[in-house]
Amino acid sequence: MTTQPARKQRTYPDWLVIAVLACGGIVVSLEKTAVVPLLPEYPRVFGVSSDDVSWMVTVTLLAAAVATPIVSRLADMYGKRRMLLLAMAVMVVGAFTASVGGTFTWALVGRGLQGFSGAVIPVGISILRDALPQKKIAGAVSLMSASFGIGSALGLPLSGYIYDRLGWQATFWVVGIIAALLMVAVVVFVPESHVRTPGRFDYLGAVLLSAGMTALLLAITKGGVWGWTSYPVVGLFAGAAVFFALWFPAELRNGQPLVDLRTSARRPVLLTNIGAVLVGFSMYANMLVTTQQLQLPRETGFGFGLSVVVAGLTMIPSGLAMVAAAPVSARITNGFGAKTTMVSGCAVMAAGYLWRVLFVGSVTEIITGAVIISVGTAMAMAAMPTLIMSNVPLTDTAAANGVNTLLRSVGTSTCSAVVATVLASLTVSISGAAFPSLDAFRTVFVCAGIAALAATGVSCLIPRSRRREATHPDLHAAPGQVQPQRADAKREIMVHGRMLSAADGKPVQRGTVTALDGTGRPVDWDRADDAGSYNVVLPGDGEYVLVANHAHWRPVSEVLAFPGSAANHDIHFRQRLTLSGRIEHAGRPLAGALVILVRPGGQPSVAVRSDTAGNYELPLPGAGSYILSIVEPDGVNTHSRRVVLPAPETNIDVELGGRGPRTSLRI
Repeated sequence: MTTQPARKQRTYPDWLVIAVLACGGIVVSLEKTAVVPLLPEYPRVFGVSSDDVSWMVTVTLLAAAVATPIVSRLADMYGKRRMLLLAMAVMVVGAFTASVGGTFTWALVGRGLQGFSGAVIPVGISILRDALPQKKIAGAVSLMSASFGIGSALGLPLSGYIYDRLGWQATFWVVGIIAALLMVAVVVFVPESHVRTPGRFDYLGAVLLSAGMTALLLAITKGGVWGWTSYPVVGLFAGAAVFFALWFPAELRNGQPLVDLRTSARRPVLLTNIGAVLVGFSMYANMLVTTQQLQLPRETGFGFGLSVVVAGLTMIPSGLAMVAAAPVSARITNGFGAKTTMVSGCAVMAAGYLWRVLFVGSVTEIITGAVIISVGTAMAMAAMPTLIMSNVPLTDTAAANGVNTLLRSVGTSTCSAVVATVLASLTVSISGAAFPSLDAFRTVFVCAGIAALAATGVSCLIPRSRRREATHPDLHAAPGQVQPQRADAKREIMVHGRMLSAADGKPVQRGTVTALDGTGRPVDWDRADDAGSYNVVLPGDGEYVLVANHAHWRPVSEVLAFPGSAANHDIHFRQRLTLSGRIEHAGRPLAGALVILVRPGGQPSVAVRSDTAGNYELPLPGAGSYILSIVEPDGVNTHSRRVVLPAPETNIDVELGGRGPRTSLRI
């Protein structure tokens, strides 16, 4: 694992960097929602069935599920701006492929290419963390997160207007032109991050995850059409289970995995990602149902007969509310932490759905409920990247945010399937035509509200990070640290090296290193790969403590001072942890006894003979239950008992004779 040195480059105002990246997020959302209002028109335009047209949404979703984790991981490895430009370039190619091809097949190809844009938001958020001073990150991340909802709200009326004036092809090439212009802005105004972790790309993990997510999302999105118990859907769910069953152990064995499952299993990251699925579900119901409810004919008794364009315009207040909520989210995060922001946002979403269940009598009431939900969505989505970046190594922020975004997509896909099923099941008949009933809409709101309440409960369980939050401003320097000369300057120091055995220089694999500042507060951490390489990012000059830990070695701690210390620093482990003790028989040391330690279940054992003083020493195994067996020098008499090793540095003395082996554990 190596790092790229920071290059001297031209700087631009922070607001310009934020604006360019936020606009990129808005364009991505525009691209995703631009086809939704036109789905009823596409069967006539392309001469295909309504079921075929649904692939215009499905193929983009599947492509995003494949591309987002891969592009995000590559961004950490080869440069975030580089991968951001690649994702946007593929999106532009997809836009013009769909518009120029002129057929349904080419439109599907273009929509598939546009799915690569799914990585733009998580990679853009990671760039903001690397490029901006601490005090500005919270507001920028909030705006970038809210850009998903902003673009979705604007895309609904804009696509209908463009379609009416310029035709269906324009809904693709207009977005493509805007994205191409933004690519130029990214090249000119957005700096490349010097925080990266080059290494070996996990091809097997990428293939297995892509296959598993494709099977899972295809089953979810097509279950209502093909039938939830049909052979294709059941087969897809079974295939997804098989692929994930292969993927999990493959990732755990890989020193440089596509997704670090050990990090993802940490409580703050795991709970935040569970919350992402629930928030994605709850958020998408508001976007899917609102315009449908407003477009229903007045004859239903609860519809308002609005046109596609007018119904889309009613979503603009929701988009503006998300923009207004961004600075509020930032203030809450800076003042009380990202956990408080997420809990508050999820609770506001739940309150909004309660409003929507109770108040359905006017357009104003519906818009008000949609705005409340949008405010909560903006707050919750702004908090999630902060929680993720505060609990993963700073060199893995793009990949971790990519996984969070992917899981949010799982929530939105599940919501889409649930909404379609409910609206098709609960209907009323008007003049021979079937329309969703009011109970159908209320059922959807109740389901989304329950998801929001569940997200609130999950968010309450997220522990507060002991590490400085990724968006929290450094108001005071820690003792022994030097404040930057400019309040808005950002001079991060990347320390990289290898964990090695001091005895033979061999790499120590899978150890962890934690960097702490002068007050003992963690600032970053990393897990070494198969080559023993690690990489941590320090916030600026000063003294730091590096603490290295491994299950089979005595921990090592060192103090590094900057400026002064080299940024390339190897850590040497000098003493292996062992399981040791003394074998005695009738109070006398027993030499030559065979000491065997084996796990129940047939796993490989370790064995050693006691020395002339009866002492033995074995490499320390992992924590767990073991069978300790002693074979006396005569090779006939044996003694065994079960022992539990709860911690390293365990000493087990064994006395033979009398009433059997007596074992004492001294920790």
